[in-house]
This record gives sequence, structure tokens and C-alpha cells, in this order.
Amino acid sequence: MDFIKNFFKGVAISISQLVPGVSGGTIAMILGIYDKLLHAVNNILKDFKNQYKILLQVGIGAIVGIFLFSNIVKTLFDNFPIPIGYLFIGVILGGAPLMFKKATVKGFNKKNILFLVLGIIIVLMMGTPNNDASSIITSLSILNFIWLFVGGIVVAAALILPGISGSFMLFVLGLYNTVITAVSQFNIPILIPIALGGIFGTLLSARIIESLLIKYPEQTYILIFGFILGSVFSVFPGIDGLNSVIGVFLGLVGFIFTYYISRNE
Repeated sequence: MDFIKNFFKGVAISISQLVPGVSGGTIAMILGIYDKLLHAVNNILKDFKNQYKILLQVGIGAIVGIFLFSNIVKTLFDNFPIPIGYLFIGVILGGAPLMFKKATVKGFNKKNILFLVLGIIIVLMMGTPNNDASSIITSLSILNFIWLFVGGIVVAAALILPGISGSFMLFVLGLYNTVITAVSQFNIPILIPIALGGIFGTLLSARIIESLLIKYPEQTYILIFGFILGSVFSVFPGIDGLNSVIGVFLGLVGFIFTYYISRNE
């Protein structure tokens, strides 16, 4: 049963990573496995027997999700950006009560409002992702390998940090279309440096964030909560008549679904 649950959570996290502006870390928190994944990554070598299972289960789900849904998600996002945008806003807001609860477990400290505002501002400063018009990398050179490796590190850091979108960061680096194309075409040589960078970035980011959560839990969680609220503005697709009406309906469905899930985690 744990395998099935964690497998589908991995699928959900990977799908969210394919949508610019949406954070896989946010979805992991909503699904109640963020802290477990963070702990497992940081203790995989010390306690392999007890930590590898959740990473394997979620990892298999994530891989399956990426290869099964990359084309579907990209097509939906390209053709129906407004309804899909509202859907993910609903998903994010549905988990907001859980995020706030984690941030204020010892009560709300007015001094921490600064961290909340800072988190929102940081995400808003990143702006809204535009279409990636950069050339698609289809073959490897030394420079391409290094750049793809860096892209893997950045995406991993974004995945670990809730509220920051891995897809958005790929847009910033001009690698979004390259990665989506490589995944959809199963271009292994292009995927290898991305995967290596992802492993390195995950290990580095997880250790830093878990350390902050241990030493400064309230401030870190409220900062993350700010990231998540700020990401709602990044995802907002605008208003466009019937598309917005459909989007609001999908947003409500997404809100109810994730709120229910987060309450039971």
C-alpha cells in the first residue's frame, strides 16, 4: 500500500514540475512527504536500509510521470494555458492551510511577517515565464554537458525548495524546450548530464534546507509559505471569458482535492 501511495505521489510531483510556475516541492508538501523525502535524502548513506524505500517508490513514480505525461502536459499547457493555470492555482491554494499550520505551529510571531513578505517578493521578482525561444540542444559538446549539468542542479534545488518552479528556472536558463524534447524523444545522452546535475543538486540543497528547518523552523517555514503564495501570482494566467470560467471551476476542483489530501496527511 505504501508503494502505491508513494508511487502516485511521485507521479504528481513530476507532473507539477512540467508546468512553468508550479513547484514540485509545494506538491510534495501538500502530499505530506516533503519532510520524509528531505530526511531520506540526507540520511541515505547513514541509514540506507530505512531510507531507500521512500526515495525508490517516489522516484519510480516521478520517472514514470515524466515519460508518460511530458507530452500531454506540454500540449495542454500550450493549448489551454488559462484553464490549466487556474487548476494549478487551486491545487496550490488547497495546500496553503497546511503550509500555514507548519509555519505557525508555535503560534504566529509578528516578527516573522518580514520572512513572509520576503518570500513573496523573491518569487515575484522572478517574473512570469515566457516561451523558451532558445535553440534545442540535441547533441553533446563539453560546454553543452556543463550547461545541462548546471540545469540539473538548478531544477533539483527548485524541486527541493517549495514555491520555486523547476520548469520556470529551465525557462530562465533557456533549457525548457531542450529538456522537454529530450524527455519526449528519450534522448539519453542529453538526459544524462541533467540527471547527474539533479543528483548533485538534490544532495546539496536537501542538506542546506533540512539544516535551516532544524535551526530556524518558524522562519524557514514562513519563508517557504511566502514562496508558495508568491507562486500563485506567477501561475496566474490572466482573464479570458469562457476560458476563465472553466478555469475557475477547475481551480475549485483542484482546491477541494488538495485540501482534502493535505488534511489527511
